Amino acid sequence: MKAIVLERIGDAGGLRLADIPDPVAGPGEVVVRLQAAALNHRDVFIRKGLYPGIRFPVILGSDGAGDVIATGDGVAPSLGGRSVVIDPSFDWGDDPRAQGDGFQILGLQHPGTYAEEIAVPADHVHPKPAHLTYEEAAALPLAFVTAYRALVVRAQLQKGETVLITGIGGGVAASALVLAMGIGADVFVTSGSADKIERARSLGALGGVKHTDPAWPNVFLSTFGRRPDVVIDGAGGDTFDRALDVLRSGGRLVSYGATLGRAPNVEVRRIFWKQLNVLGSTMGTRDDFSAMLDLCARLRLRPIVDTVLPLRNAAEAHARMESGSQFGKIVLKI
Repeated sequence: MKAIVLERIGDAGGLRLADIPDPVAGPGEVVVRLQAAALNHRDVFIRKGLYPGIRFPVILGSDGAGDVIATGDGVAPSLGGRSVVIDPSFDWGDDPRAQGDGFQILGLQHPGTYAEEIAVPADHVHPKPAHLTYEEAAALPLAFVTAYRALVVRAQLQKGETVLITGIGGGVAASALVLAMGIGADVFVTSGSADKIERARSLGALGGVKHTDPAWPNVFLSTFGRRPDVVIDGAGGDTFDRALDVLRSGGRLVSYGATLGRAPNVEVRRIFWKQLNVLGSTMGTRDDFSAMLDLCARLRLRPIVDTVLPLRNAAEAHARMESGSQFGKIVLKI
């Protein structure tokens, strides 16, 4: 089969389309003929050497959708031929409150989805929501389960509440926009781009502010006349600090990432005086993944797909992600 293989740390030139052996379904496994895969910032970070345990060559990719073409011993043959989405969370552990020490994400220690075929444990494939294309289904796994756990499991967002999503345009933030609107929340956003704020408005957000203005919490309050019940943040840095300012008393801040790095100037007094709940969230359990798919199917939610490129153009897809110009998920058609 053909796959995109990462051969070295560095720029996207280290990604090469190669012929490699077809995977074989071991005991308890299935082989999925992938129709589409999607990118995450994690793929770029691995390519740059920012994750430990990289052993070359490696096939990147955590997100994939396709059809089961083979089943291993102990797997019901009836799974053959089914259209599926792959759960990328491996070895979460026994505690649903947090992942264990053995937790891994598909696409590093396990060969990933930038390939024509992949072998995965049978309990990691779930029925593809029937209303979605393969490209849309491939855009779900990592970003949507992360957004689902942040919004539903951790923040326990309710219909009619106000949620502010920072850094709109990225995969998780765009997924959170879709999910929060599906739940019935009033959604606002931040971005460094006025065009991205306007795009979010066209998709149903009620408005947004540019977080490049250090006084953006005051701009938000003066513009919209309310404080959010929930802030969903993947930026960290100063954005995390200012999110504490904008939240209402008793509000919830959920952090799922730190693309801006540490938040060295956090004023702790605001947390206890405003009685805030500051919550961490990463990926999701198998139950979270299944519940996320059920919600998408029931509400007929569609992820936001920015660009679809052929598998051989993986380097171009990485360049687009690094440019920060995307709104939603970048997908590779296989």
